[in-house]
Amino acid sequence: MDHRAVLAIAAGLDYLIGDPKGWWHPVQGMGWTISRYTRWVFDWLKHPLALRVAGVVLGVGLILGSGILSWGLIAGAEQLHPIARAAIESVALTSCFAGRSLRAAAEDVLRSLSTGDLVRTRSILSQYVGRDTESLSEAEILRAVLETVTENATDGVLAPLFYALLGAALPGVGSVPLAMAYKAASTLDSMVGYREAPYTDLGWFSAKLEDRLTWLPCRLVVLTIALLSNRPFYVWRLCRRDGPKDASPNSGWSECAYAAALDVQLGGINTYRGIVKHKPLLGDAAQPITVEHVQKALQLTRSCFLIWLAIGVGLLSLAEALR
Repeated sequence: MDHRAVLAIAAGLDYLIGDPKGWWHPVQGMGWTISRYTRWVFDWLKHPLALRVAGVVLGVGLILGSGILSWGLIAGAEQLHPIARAAIESVALTSCFAGRSLRAAAEDVLRSLSTGDLVRTRSILSQYVGRDTESLSEAEILRAVLETVTENATDGVLAPLFYALLGAALPGVGSVPLAMAYKAASTLDSMVGYREAPYTDLGWFSAKLEDRLTWLPCRLVVLTIALLSNRPFYVWRLCRRDGPKDASPNSGWSECAYAAALDVQLGGINTYRGIVKHKPLLGDAAQPITVEHVQKALQLTRSCFLIWLAIGVGLLSLAEALR
């Protein structure tokens, strides 16, 4: 079974099944490794330079280790039987895509919100976002859901697909190793890639590396959404105006592309552990955020995924025909 079939199967599995609850996920292994290593580093290392070196070791080790381990697992499965390889490769690649998980999280909050029970909805939302949710209004809950959907669309769904397609195009590599390596970079960024203490020195390398690995996929996301909006110049203009306002070189662009395409505004005042932070405003507030906007954002992500998948598989087929 070639890479094109594996990509198609993994995409289908993510859409239909996603990550079943109770099943072990590679990110759990990555998270366990990061937690153990981080605890050891903070116990033994105190100097900023030593922490920075430890951060490089953590980043390089986990990213390369994840890619090499997944490559070795698939190569070993090939020795058993081609069907074993196809099965393991498809399931492993499915775990790199978070399309269904992101959709399920948004729908979980929206379903509760439709009942009018804000207390329960805030509690559910707290499972998916980092901000304080105890006093959020309905409008703020909708903004939080939309911001989560639009920010995670790039690093959770589309960037892994980008690296899976890139890996499929590289002889002897395959989709899973590069997608899994990117997943490791994204997990590192979410766990230690903070400017605040105690991760300032330990997490600097992971944060910078993830920013660079996500830069190109993010711009391709913006371009794709701009084209899907039928107002490409308008979307691109707003992204160039507002995207750089965000401290992240990627999340501001990703969120702004969706905001511009949907004619809503993201950003504003958020509270994290009691500390008020002002997030930059992204897009123009032509309309208030509604449930329909969240649903349209999810559909935009799905459309982007299918377009990239179709183009990638088409290019792989063309390359195969020209050999």
